[in-house]
Amino acid sequence: MNRMAVVQAFISEMHHKVIPAYESIPQTTLSYLLTGISVNCAYTSKILPPEKESGLPHQIGNKTEFMWGRNVYDSISKFLQFQLTVNVVAVIVVFVGACITQDSPLKTVQMLWVNLIMDSFASLALATEKPTESLLLRKPYGRNKHLISRTMMKTILGQAFYQLVVIFTLIFTGEKLFDIDSGRNAPLHSPPSNHYTIVFNTFVLMQLCNEINARKVHGERNVFEGIFSNAIFCAITAGTLILQILIVEVGGKPFSCTELTVEQWLWSLFLGIGTLLWGQLITTIPNNYLKFLTELGHGPPKEEILEEELAEGAGEIDHAERELRRGQILWCRGMNRIQAQSRVVNTFRTSFYEELQKPQTHSSVRSLRESKQ
Repeated sequence: MNRMAVVQAFISEMHHKVIPAYESIPQTTLSYLLTGISVNCAYTSKILPPEKESGLPHQIGNKTEFMWGRNVYDSISKFLQFQLTVNVVAVIVVFVGACITQDSPLKTVQMLWVNLIMDSFASLALATEKPTESLLLRKPYGRNKHLISRTMMKTILGQAFYQLVVIFTLIFTGEKLFDIDSGRNAPLHSPPSNHYTIVFNTFVLMQLCNEINARKVHGERNVFEGIFSNAIFCAITAGTLILQILIVEVGGKPFSCTELTVEQWLWSLFLGIGTLLWGQLITTIPNNYLKFLTELGHGPPKEEILEEELAEGAGEIDHAERELRRGQILWCRGMNRIQAQSRVVNTFRTSFYEELQKPQTHSSVRSLRESKQ
């Protein structure tokens, strides 16, 4: 019900497993208790006498149930909406591109950069949204509510469709659109192509703009509402854009990039901003027309949770201990993921430098330079 309620209490050196009766609490302790509750619950407070002779007093103050739980739930949903869109597009682009052109349009280091954007930066940016008054207008989320709603599924699939159309258009017709050399079927160890640099740059800029779309997960139209009140989001978005510019312009061979012209940058930016316009079109589609989209990510039934806890020998359910245990599990999972990513980066770095030290690599680079001269 999203209401805080006393389940057990420790008052006057006595543990009450149920809420104690009003008369069983010493008068002095009760006075301190009521004062403490009033101070902690509201800025202004007033204690009213009980309605019945044996009843409890009523405390009236500012409404402080500002639903942080709802805000955390929304932050998780925003991150999932953004990350699933990136994953769907990246996996399809890499797989299809490798099957058709025998080479991935997005290179290894570029994918590491994309992974950093969609994991670390996005989680910081989207998880720092402050609660708004609109949260109080929605009903509380139940423990069995689907984590990915039909509205989110509509947005994920719609944005993935737009991005795939843009990326594949650039991959297979980009050299004609920009009048440049094709990067498809390039020989091994060939220098970075202007063609695939545009593909990579457009892909990243679409993710940056779609990160703004991900700020709203309930079908709201104004995705910019309150964006400047979140300094962390603005700083991460601006910082990511600056780093992307540096990667493209000065990253060179390690990032498989070449310098782009102003016109090519403007086209990449235009296609990236297109995700915002496309998001408005997706929002206009009623969910009633998309009943085939199922909701995903619901929790287990309450009965199953209780059975598991009782099976573990928990005679009494300690809610604080349960939340602590869940927090420890999430922390361990996060650390394991960071360590796995670090191993991937170190492995790639080691293999990369080993490849550079091979004689055939030096000879191929030397022959390539001589052919240019």
